[in-house]
Amino acid sequence: MARFHRPIFFCAVFAAVYGSLSLAQAQILVDSNLRLNQIQVIGTHNSYHAGIAPSESKIWQAKNIEAYMSLDYQHQPLTKQLDGGVRQIELDIFADSKGGRYAHPSGPAMVVEAHLPADPAFDPSGVMAKPGFKVMHVQDIDYRSTCQPFIACLNEVRQWSLAHPGHIPIFILVETKQDKGTSAVPLTDPELFTSSTFDALDAEIRSVFAPAELITPDDVRGSYETLNQAVLAGNWPTLASARGKVVFLMDQRPVGPVYLDGHPSLRGRVLFTNAEPGEPDAAFIERNDGPASEITALVRQGYLVRARTESDTREARANSTANRDAMMASGAQILSTDYPSSEPSRWDGHYAVALPGNAEARKNPVNATAGSAAGVAAVPE
Repeated sequence: MARFHRPIFFCAVFAAVYGSLSLAQAQILVDSNLRLNQIQVIGTHNSYHAGIAPSESKIWQAKNIEAYMSLDYQHQPLTKQLDGGVRQIELDIFADSKGGRYAHPSGPAMVVEAHLPADPAFDPSGVMAKPGFKVMHVQDIDYRSTCQPFIACLNEVRQWSLAHPGHIPIFILVETKQDKGTSAVPLTDPELFTSSTFDALDAEIRSVFAPAELITPDDVRGSYETLNQAVLAGNWPTLASARGKVVFLMDQRPVGPVYLDGHPSLRGRVLFTNAEPGEPDAAFIERNDGPASEITALVRQGYLVRARTESDTREARANSTANRDAMMASGAQILSTDYPSSEPSRWDGHYAVALPGNAEARKNPVNATAGSAAGVAAVPE
């Protein structure tokens, strides 16, 4: 599906809505009258995911075909995803403060034991031996990433951002990984996330992005006592002030209290927690599986919501679009998929997720200002 990069289509849209205003004037008017939570964008799930290497794939298919099928997807590098219109990415991170914890996954040894051809080296530059947050899905099993380590992924996003001034803000969802293995599937013991770990995470993010390039909880809270009060009062920044910036969101709800320790209502923190509605830190809420009616209610209250349009490759294999369409209509501002329009599924039907006109963003179907133009992000940047 082709994306619109040239202004001709959108000139017609803006002309119809705003009459004699120039394209630039119309865009300023739209941006000034839409808040960050009044748009809708397409994101990717596990955006770094390079897939499991061929020989290891054979081993895992033989061990558990259903589990393997749920992992059978890949993404292009982050730059190409952003070029294709994706405006939310997800990065799963493992703490590795000393370095080397995940440098020797069990997969290659399993390939040798199975007498299969060696897979390509997963860390030819020795990045995994160095301290710093690592990006992968499951240690020892699904550990290949298109960018490594975490700070390299961030630098890739920033370089794209600098090359595209005025872009629709990019949401970066961070999932903190610390799951342990089982007797049936032993895994490298992960390093636990503590308050100090999160201090290091914030510092790493701030080492890449300048304050003016970030939208943080402090920016949204403003003079309100809590972040939740600010959100319910509609204090999200305008799209005009949010363009060209990035927003960090936390995926895992259980680690929220650790991240909040010493930072009530996320004062001084970089990420927005995945919070319970009504809690002091509530601004961003995940409702990956809906229901759509609950998402719509949360969006109308002012919360930023992330939902998934499909999961575990099931809908893509069947080309089932019912859940995708329900999530789009729900008003969830972030629609996460393994199959953006630039990466349709390889199965019959070529399942994909795109906004109307394949725009980078659109006004939110639930809470956007009446009369604003539909393709808010499609004007050339």
